[in-house]
Amino acid sequence: MKLWIVLPMLVLALSGCAGKTAYRASCANQLEAAWRELDIAKAEGFAGTVSYSKALSLLTAAKTQQQFEGYKGCTAKSERARFYIRESRAGR
Repeated sequence: MKLWIVLPMLVLALSGCAGKTAYRASCANQLEAAWRELDIAKAEGFAGTVSYSKALSLLTAAKTQQQFEGYKGCTAKSERARFYIRESRAGR
């Protein structure tokens, strides 16, 4: 009888752990691309713009979320950072 109680709980626990890896690759790819684009923007002289600063703070927050396995938030912040990097390079 205890098996019928423990088994569903075990399945739920394992499925919860598997859900944490859904955005892992996307987070890593977006974060890597964003840091690379940020370095290019800095080399081109756009490091002083407001958009550059926003992108840098978003990337810092995304890296923190990656460390704590918040992959979905990491992906979203990395994508927003890449937007601000494009805005910075466009002079906005």
